[in-house]
Amino acid sequence: MSEYVNPGAWRRPSGYSNGVVAEGRYLAISGQIGWNERSELVSDEFVAQARQALNNVMTVVRAAGGEAEHLLRLTWYITDKNEYRAALEELGAAYREIVGEHYPAMALVQVADLLEDGAKVEIEATAVLPAKPPQRDAS
Repeated sequence: MSEYVNPGAWRRPSGYSNGVVAEGRYLAISGQIGWNERSELVSDEFVAQARQALNNVMTVVRAAGGEAEHLLRLTWYITDKNEYRAALEELGAAYREIVGEHYPAMALVQVADLLEDGAKVEIEATAVLPAKPPQRDAS
């Protein structure tokens, strides 16, 4: 379970939280780009790549036994902030469809390029999953 930290005197953030406190098992998720299970970019369009990158993040979280509410932090690396800004409405809808109304701490960084040719967005994530229940003796 997470606790959001948004200082009361600050303006409420839109689409993220200023901080998140959690206890449990730490899950570091490598940067995910907009490619499918065959390592092929799904599109040359920003929103389609972002949607796939978010799906990839959630696939890793679920494979570890977690859900969206276990995400603590997302760091987005994008190659064009103007393309990002122009897509905010569509991107927000895709985010809510994939992650829901959960808004962890986030950062957005414009970079000169990403390692994979044609990639426009990479999302790195941190999650904290609930502690595993203790193993019971089978005897």
